[in-house]
Amino acid sequence: MNPSTNNLPGRVPIWAAHKEPLPPGLLEEDRPMYEQTKRWEGYMASAMESCPVKTVLAGGAGFGIGAFFSLMSASFAYEDPYLRSQTQAQATLNTTQKAGAIFKEMGKGMWTSGKSFGKIGALFAGVECVIESYRAKNDIYNSVSAGFVSGGILARNSGPKAVVGGGLAFAAFSAAIDLLFLRRETPDED
Repeated sequence: MNPSTNNLPGRVPIWAAHKEPLPPGLLEEDRPMYEQTKRWEGYMASAMESCPVKTVLAGGAGFGIGAFFSLMSASFAYEDPYLRSQTQAQATLNTTQKAGAIFKEMGKGMWTSGKSFGKIGALFAGVECVIESYRAKNDIYNSVSAGFVSGGILARNSGPKAVVGGGLAFAAFSAAIDLLFLRRETPDED
């Protein structure tokens, strides 16, 4: 029996509180530290399952991915240095000033792209978490529904046709990603 499930409703505990068997290798004097570790693991698990934490983490990850993509695409945006030096705006700058201008331009692009990806990631993760919490299921319908709602919200300024089209496109993309990479359901065994 698992001592951590003894507090479930309808279960009669086998061991008295704070007298459960310890894992192999731990002594009785290690019990307070072990119980504190288990308590903090429970706090962290419940925090990681909350919608605000999932939303913030997805937004942060989206920001990082967007900034990285922008950095990678910026490395291809600069053509031959000899051609760039012949433009009129760059002709009067020395090498250090040119490098500074390039890095400033790359930083602005990284910030812009990172913000966009972060907003999209946070929006999708937040909507999906709310839908999953409401339905109390973890299946593909959550991500497809979240994709439709998120796509509609992202396209809200372009009119009703764009809202429906954006929702359908984002839902299709969410379904493809979920089916190809994140398949969560296990096949039912008869």
